[in-house]
Amino acid sequence: MQDPTPERGAEERRGAPASGGGVSWLQRVFEEVRGSSQLSLAPAEPPPLTVVAVERYLAQAPAAPQYWYDVTLADGARQERCFLAPRLNGLVHRAHLRAGARLRLRRCSYLYDEKRLNYGFLCLEELETVGGSGLTAAPPRRRPPPLRGEKNHYLPLWNNEDPYGDVWVADKPQAQVNVDVSKLTSLGQLEMTWRSRVHFNPLLVRVLHKSRLRYYGKPEKKVDMPYQAYFEVADASGMMSMVLWNSLCPEWYNSMKVGTVLLLEQYTIKTSYPFKTQPTPGDSQMKRFATIEISLNVRHPPTKISIIPEEMVKPEWGLPEVKYRFITRSELDDLPNNHSCDVIGLVTFVGRAERTRKREHGEDFWLYRWAHAIDGTSDQPFVLELFATSQPDVFERIHPMTYLVCTQMRVVRDLTGNPSSTIYLTTSNESQIFITGWHKGQPYTKDTKVKNFIQWTKTQSEADQMKKTVIGGYYPLPRPPNNFLKYCKNNKVELVLKTIGETGKEIEDLHYREHKRIAVQGIISAIRYISCSNAAEEASGLEPVQKDTSQCPESSSMSKDCVHQEKAASLQNKEVKSSLGSHCAPREQHQHQAPQAKRSSVKRKIPRRLNTDAEQASTSVVPVSSYRYFTRSARRKLGLNEFQQEDFAQDKNGQAISDSVQHHTADWIHYQEGMSDIPETEETGRTCDSWQSDLWAQVKDKLMNYLHHGSIFPESIPRKFDYVHKDLLMQQYNLHAAVHQPNETRTDKNISEFRSASGLGYYEVTVLGINHDVAIDVAFLPLFCPEDPHLFQLEDIQNDTLLSCMSCISACQQKTTSNGRLRDMFPLSNEIVEAAMDLDGKHVVCILDICRLGDDKVEVFLSKIYKTVEPGVLDPV
Repeated sequence: MQDPTPERGAEERRGAPASGGGVSWLQRVFEEVRGSSQLSLAPAEPPPLTVVAVERYLAQAPAAPQYWYDVTLADGARQERCFLAPRLNGLVHRAHLRAGARLRLRRCSYLYDEKRLNYGFLCLEELETVGGSGLTAAPPRRRPPPLRGEKNHYLPLWNNEDPYGDVWVADKPQAQVNVDVSKLTSLGQLEMTWRSRVHFNPLLVRVLHKSRLRYYGKPEKKVDMPYQAYFEVADASGMMSMVLWNSLCPEWYNSMKVGTVLLLEQYTIKTSYPFKTQPTPGDSQMKRFATIEISLNVRHPPTKISIIPEEMVKPEWGLPEVKYRFITRSELDDLPNNHSCDVIGLVTFVGRAERTRKREHGEDFWLYRWAHAIDGTSDQPFVLELFATSQPDVFERIHPMTYLVCTQMRVVRDLTGNPSSTIYLTTSNESQIFITGWHKGQPYTKDTKVKNFIQWTKTQSEADQMKKTVIGGYYPLPRPPNNFLKYCKNNKVELVLKTIGETGKEIEDLHYREHKRIAVQGIISAIRYISCSNAAEEASGLEPVQKDTSQCPESSSMSKDCVHQEKAASLQNKEVKSSLGSHCAPREQHQHQAPQAKRSSVKRKIPRRLNTDAEQASTSVVPVSSYRYFTRSARRKLGLNEFQQEDFAQDKNGQAISDSVQHHTADWIHYQEGMSDIPETEETGRTCDSWQSDLWAQVKDKLMNYLHHGSIFPESIPRKFDYVHKDLLMQQYNLHAAVHQPNETRTDKNISEFRSASGLGYYEVTVLGINHDVAIDVAFLPLFCPEDPHLFQLEDIQNDTLLSCMSCISACQQKTTSNGRLRDMFPLSNEIVEAAMDLDGKHVVCILDICRLGDDKVEVFLSKIYKTVEPGVLDPV
């Protein structure tokens, strides 16, 4: 065998020696497989390897998948870049295979490129993921081209809009150019004379707006750098679109900022693309030349671009200043839908990065996250839906307590006539975002409303604002509309509804951090309240502690009253094996097995107080069963009071809670006081915070399929922001990086150790299929932050009787808890049971929010319930 050709270089292709030195197992495998007769090898006793990088690039036609992946592995002595067999792409899609993970190489092969001389690479055919921490060796700084095909660059791992890799120039040097004004032309002159000319005089313009990158690569296309970016540029005569094409994007995109002055030579003029988005200019009087656009290409002809330093810009050139349309939060409520504006605020909440598919069954995703920001003009925050704007360094570093500027945002308000729905702002194609550290030199720093905001921040107490900060977790906005037909928009109902069986397939097909909203028909059949101290353990996948009924004289009747639901073991620590002939193993579909239930009517166990004040000293957290019925001694032994001992500070704006919450608070306190006379004994100190319908008792043991997705995970719970651990929290709620970058200062702090910002628990809701043969457990997470009542808007679900009851009661629990009252009682309230009984046996449509958190962890949250009153008529509950 000959060594690979120097076309890409052996060391460049295969990687480089790691800092550890020694004999490389990977190198030995590489030589063995290349020398085998079948060019295939199943290594004996493979050691654990560390994944250093997982990188994506466009596949080459006629390949079945749209994208290929290269995986860099390290064994402590060497790093080896390998090609991932396309049938294993699902490992990346579900984040089983990610940078920093550990795995064993069970089978590999060697592939030669038949169109090149002496060029080949290692192909990963079968992998097994293992636990444990990986090596700390960093990848080479210079990333070589992809192993397979003719592409010379990698794409970002999780979306297509962000610049990724060394090919993207961070900043082009500014040119010392002598501008000859006599040779310049203007945009107005171009608009009048472009049809009669082949060559055009130089243009001197200022960038007013900048779009996100557009990637238009397809496997069958031969364009090496299929990128495009739109800019709006202006001179004294008006504004015109400018398009940056292909290889010029990596070279110039990052340097062409809003406000940059450009000298353009050897450009071309083309008719404008009629369907492109149009930003709203800050100066409404500026003339727009919309029929033509400036085209910048690397050839035919090669465009010459020069950036003029701001200090060299002369007033006599007449270039317009960048103007903005900043609004305050107090002005937002009066603005119409789709109104364009700019905002600045202090971030109080930032959600996790999530993805949504651009096309059904496609491999391309939009990347986005939610954020809240305040500006002091209203007690309500700006609610911001932030899609990636080709600024990954900014997008990934948005965190609470930073000053956030968002430009060219669009107002989104409910047009269905729901006055309580939240108004929010979403990014447009021309939006730009900036945070603390990126504001210097930006044109908006001169804006009056920006200066007013900065003055307001100087009057604020940092400690007071920090109390209100939250990061990550499930975020329920935007809420579904009040009417299911409006939810369907213009689609047929049968195209929107999924069967419960199809829901299982939808969940299985989710990619990493993909969020999807689906609608299913069913019957609300059971509800169970789970406290947060239990919830964390349920997500751990540990074995349950069985209920001991032998000591209880009421054991036989108790067992009838309580709903027993055996939870499927968590798959999050499961080793994932992918063989030669199959994809990643699908998520198990668990067959439900439950004891016989003999109830003939709807029943609910009366809750009892479980702990004395002395017992609240316990702070340990230990595994808890999915059976939630414990004696006082068992609770004392298991330390179930840990979460309830958290100190919630009473927020000074607590009075802003809605009237319905205040009403429920009074009922809640009265209810608790009424329960205080119930005697406490070892035998009667059990609770079953659950309800089940008579129908459920009859059919639950005869189901053909029962999907268990009623658990939540630590990542699902919004957390109080801790500035000391800012970097750890940002890493947790961003997506996995493509290239592993070991931290110099590592911490063993787990996400579960950060204080929860929302309720004292959640609800597990069982939805029975309308044919009574399948069922699914889903979760409902009441979101309410006592330090900031405006963080999660309760009034958004006031039209859902059941869900609003569960939210309001949970908010009242927190309020009484923060006042130090009976923090250990979590009954299923009378209002909740009455609302559930009202739905007993009735067909409803449930809107579910589903999201794959990584590995086999998938959260399924109930977002909305619609009642089907009669055929073809659908109203909110």
